[in-house]
Amino acid sequence: MTAAASARTPEASLRARPAQLVATGINVSFGALQVLSNLSVEVSEGELVGIIGPNGAGKTTLFSVLVGALRPRSGSVAFDGHDVTGLPVAARCRQGLVRTHQIPRPFNEMTVFENVLVAASVSRSSGRQERQDRQDRAIASLAYTEMLWAANRRAGELGLLDRKRLELSRALATQPKMLLLDEIGGGLSDVEALELLDMIRALSKQGITIVWVEHIVSLLLKGASRLLCLHGGRIIADGRPEAVIEDPVVRSAYLGGGIP
Repeated sequence: MTAAASARTPEASLRARPAQLVATGINVSFGALQVLSNLSVEVSEGELVGIIGPNGAGKTTLFSVLVGALRPRSGSVAFDGHDVTGLPVAARCRQGLVRTHQIPRPFNEMTVFENVLVAASVSRSSGRQERQDRQDRAIASLAYTEMLWAANRRAGELGLLDRKRLELSRALATQPKMLLLDEIGGGLSDVEALELLDMIRALSKQGITIVWVEHIVSLLLKGASRLLCLHGGRIIADGRPEAVIEDPVVRSAYLGGGIP
């Protein structure tokens, strides 16, 4: 089998576990611009899946559809065997489907701890959680991302790396089953990006499913077991990272050539 063929037809071992997320026939358009075109994708429980693609490929739009921030013109999204297509962001979050944003969006006037405590309050069992329980979860999330030192600092005072760590802390405080990471490595130095990669690998080993959009392809090659490439609102390759990167169709997408 050629590299291109294997990139478009993932090996069975990549799909050995049950599908946790199933998006089917997703179409999104803004006016005359078709952003996602009949896109379907499955992610199995426990996978660490990377998503690449040139600017405008539809990666962030796909994340918005999956978490409920954007309603597709047609298509469906199922999570843990339940149709969540009509559910808003908060409801999907309570079910364990959570995202981070490419540009961190903390409450700048609140402390780092307060930011994470707010996230802990909207988790799946937050309605009946005791205050102490939420606080403990917020502290544990900050400890994991090595941000306890900044717990009492205002979020608006943080530098980029620490804002990204805070974004990850808030996501972890919701007790996610699946984390959608949007460009979490963007703007960081090589050392900083590798520190985040170590955290993400560790989360994957703990059983959290990871779907990671990233322009720093080297990070995905180090961390992901499966790679998707989007172009023009559709998936043009899906398979083992090395095979996807070597796929001539993927190379053409990045170099500006035509896509068959």
